[in-house]
Amino acid sequence: MTAPLTPPPPPRDQSPNNGWQPPAAGQAASSASASSAPQDAGYGAPSGSYGPQGPQGMYGLHGSYEQDGPGMKTEVREAAVVALVVALGGALLGVLWWWLAPSVPLVGDVVDNNWVVYFKDTEGEQAAGVDGTFTLLALAFGLVSAVAVFLIRRRGGVPLVVGLAVGGFLGSLLAWKVGVWLGPSQDVIAHAKDVGKGVTFSAPLKLGAKGVWLVWPLAALVVHLGLTALFGPRDVDPYQQQLEAQRPQGAPPV
Repeated sequence: MTAPLTPPPPPRDQSPNNGWQPPAAGQAASSASASSAPQDAGYGAPSGSYGPQGPQGMYGLHGSYEQDGPGMKTEVREAAVVALVVALGGALLGVLWWWLAPSVPLVGDVVDNNWVVYFKDTEGEQAAGVDGTFTLLALAFGLVSAVAVFLIRRRGGVPLVVGLAVGGFLGSLLAWKVGVWLGPSQDVIAHAKDVGKGVTFSAPLKLGAKGVWLVWPLAALVVHLGLTALFGPRDVDPYQQQLEAQRPQGAPPV
């Protein structure tokens, strides 16, 4: 035996006493026209509406993108200028290195009719002082160059940072060449012959650790990154701008 089928429910009464009424013809037309109006994707705002900085777009206010920068070509041009100026600063670093670096004393002698040169103070640390002087000067130049570049163009950018690093590295190479050129002769045997046997003379400037060439660019990158993170301009949040544009006057901020 099967259960009897449940009869379908009776249709609802659409009398005037019922709470629901079908929409009038005018209201239906206005609702249809409102729903067919183009909406701004993502926010539901009508197309062509305006905020405080211009018409609204898919991602907020178009005016928020007017501050993105001068353009890639201009940034690359500025980066090339920065690299050139920073690299030329290496000439000053080379002069200071030659002036401040300690001299390494050498002594010439004749053994079996052959000239030999050796350190006068075998336990001296003057050679390490030469590398240390270059390192400290490179750190100072990296700091100064990073601060100068940041003050000139606070917004930064990848091309500008690359130009700063390349300029620092080229400046280190130029400083090394200038210091070696200004320093004592590279031909120590000829120098020993000129001054005579047993006479102390200064060794040529040289870098024992070539890794110090990277001190300037690395210091500049770290300082510039820190300055940009702490004091650089902040990008405007388009979502916050959208909320501010839609907030009624006199209402507390979100």
